[in-house]
Amino acid sequence: MTVLVRSGVGPLCAVARAAIPSIWRGKYFSSGNEPAENNPVTPMLRHLMYKIKSTGPITVAEYMKEVLTNPAKLLGIWFISEWMATGKSTAFQLVELGPGRGTLVGDILRVFTQLGSVLKNCDISVHLVEKTPQGWREVFIDIDPQVSDKLRFVLAPSATPAEAFIQHDETRDHVEVCPDAGVIIEELSQRIALTGGAALVADYGHDGTKTDTFRGFCGHKLHDVLIAPGTADLTADVDFSYLRRMAQGKVASLGPIKQHTFLKNMGIDVRLKVLLDKSNEPSVRQQLLQGYDMLMNPKRMGERFNFFALLPHERLEGGRHQRNARQSKPFASLVAGFSELAWQ
Repeated sequence: MTVLVRSGVGPLCAVARAAIPSIWRGKYFSSGNEPAENNPVTPMLRHLMYKIKSTGPITVAEYMKEVLTNPAKLLGIWFISEWMATGKSTAFQLVELGPGRGTLVGDILRVFTQLGSVLKNCDISVHLVEKTPQGWREVFIDIDPQVSDKLRFVLAPSATPAEAFIQHDETRDHVEVCPDAGVIIEELSQRIALTGGAALVADYGHDGTKTDTFRGFCGHKLHDVLIAPGTADLTADVDFSYLRRMAQGKVASLGPIKQHTFLKNMGIDVRLKVLLDKSNEPSVRQQLLQGYDMLMNPKRMGERFNFFALLPHERLEGGRHQRNARQSKPFASLVAGFSELAWQ
């Protein structure tokens, strides 16, 4: 599905400079007013500008993939893999022979600083689509003709395949679509329907209500997504309504529900009490309480993260297909986390 979306770039190349500057109102995107000194020319920016000059504007999804899976990051992941396989030594040497100015090794070292996100996140890119008087138009990224070494958002002059993912009754005027996530959910749903099992998705997200969530983070702070590409993590919230739709009814879906509700249903309060009762160290008790607040406080992670599950239909229908000769009643249809558990 990603290939189909990319194929829409070809016809745009001939009219690349006819693209319309985007009026997308997303507050996390790019203000367009940053002074030149705040927009350092990174190796990734040079690469992107060369690519755009050669082939025309690129989609936001392609931009994210270039920035998040560029060769330096992949090389960094390789070194991390080897480091883990050889015992995670606390001291090691990273040597680049013939480095010039050491640009590549510098990029790899930045990957090391993002070790946590590299190991736990699956980079999935989104396409941004905006409603215009001419219909839905995808947002592309182009070179700013007024300022050298600067990128800008533009609107595609004609339709692209990404628009096929917009529902006919869509009421939002800006939509972020993720074909890659749809492919994953389709595959998971097929496997669960055929062989059983379950899938649990936990992430920032919404149920088809938000519009502009594409944003960048650098040093745990919001970062302009078009400034110094390659130095910040790029992300967008999950549209759980899209995931539910892509399951195509093959499996049952639950959620999304807020993290604080899910964890409360899972018994986090009981768990906290047990840990506090077992601890006599004031510092440990403080850490436990701070961690609990981070997870449960609605102003922190409590309402930012959501949980969403895919299960076989029979799991929610009382497990009628899972009885054995000794059972007079089917399994309970309650699902942990999505229903309050009874703690005795």
